[in-house]
Amino acid sequence: MPGYQAGVPTGQAPEAIAAGGIAQLASNESPLPPHPAVVEAIARTAAAANRYPDPDATLLRRRLAERYETDPGRVAVGNGSCEILLAAAEALCEPGAEILYAWPAFSMYPYLPALTGAREIRVPLAPGDVHDLDAMAAEVTAATQLLLVCNPNNPTATHIPAAEIAAFCERLPAHVTAILDEAYVEFQTDDDPDATLDLLADFPNLVVLRTFSKCYGLAGLRVGYAIGSPGFRAAVDAVRQPFSVNALAQAAGAEAILHSDDVLRRVELTVAERLRVEEGLAELGLLTSDSQANFSWIDLGDAEEAAIVAGLAERQIAVRPGTPLGGPGHIRVSYGTAAENDRFLRVLSEILD
Repeated sequence: MPGYQAGVPTGQAPEAIAAGGIAQLASNESPLPPHPAVVEAIARTAAAANRYPDPDATLLRRRLAERYETDPGRVAVGNGSCEILLAAAEALCEPGAEILYAWPAFSMYPYLPALTGAREIRVPLAPGDVHDLDAMAAEVTAATQLLLVCNPNNPTATHIPAAEIAAFCERLPAHVTAILDEAYVEFQTDDDPDATLDLLADFPNLVVLRTFSKCYGLAGLRVGYAIGSPGFRAAVDAVRQPFSVNALAQAAGAEAILHSDDVLRRVELTVAERLRVEEGLAELGLLTSDSQANFSWIDLGDAEEAAIVAGLAERQIAVRPGTPLGGPGHIRVSYGTAAENDRFLRVLSEILD
């Protein structure tokens, strides 16, 4: 089993990060707190913490279904989108099956074959750090059970437009379950974020996976969701532990999905900071992939990755080294507040000098 390396600095409580002593730019979180109405919903629900949560997450699934104009029976929820990924692998894969994904991609993917005994098929990214969909389609066999497309991709931040995803899905046989992992989809500017959801009507083997952890500012509560076929929802529900989405997370998600204006505001602020940070990195002579997420994938060139990460850490700036993510010689840096981003660029310039 690979060991997951979290981006949160070891031993640092969230309140220490919130106090501004540490610029937490390692975990792709939102630097903004949840919407006030979401905080109120959490507080109301906390008063009944002596009771188990709704095992079916009825309200959360109903509101997600209303938001995306689908049936609640097609909505699966989990303790973050990671739990749904793990449950999908457990439900659908076994020794002899194949799990296919690009690499570098989300660092949870290697867990899935390790847990199930399935064979992993890794396909290198194409130039520009984007998914090579032609190469992935060529690797599909009769044994391929699960195919994962992280879009926008983590850690490279690149995005594939919905039209290309549709053309790719047309090439996949019906026995392959394709999971479109869209944790950062709200931050991309290629398409309407709902464009890929329209594909579900044409491709019953497609699953769209999303989360409240990023643009909704709920990373600390761990609630993700998937929209696919009723059969997929039943499969992942069958293998997950009961009550996996706690009551506070259910209440927060059910309220947060009602505040699309707040999401738009968060996204606009993030995109503005993305432009500033990418321009600042270019002025330092550093190359980045074309970011369509809330983080930058930075090619350090001749600079030593470990020295850069250590130098930033000494100045209380946490970033993710690229080597554990499959990209030696890179760092992944989330966008924080304007002040945190300015501090990062200033300190990075000093280290490079």
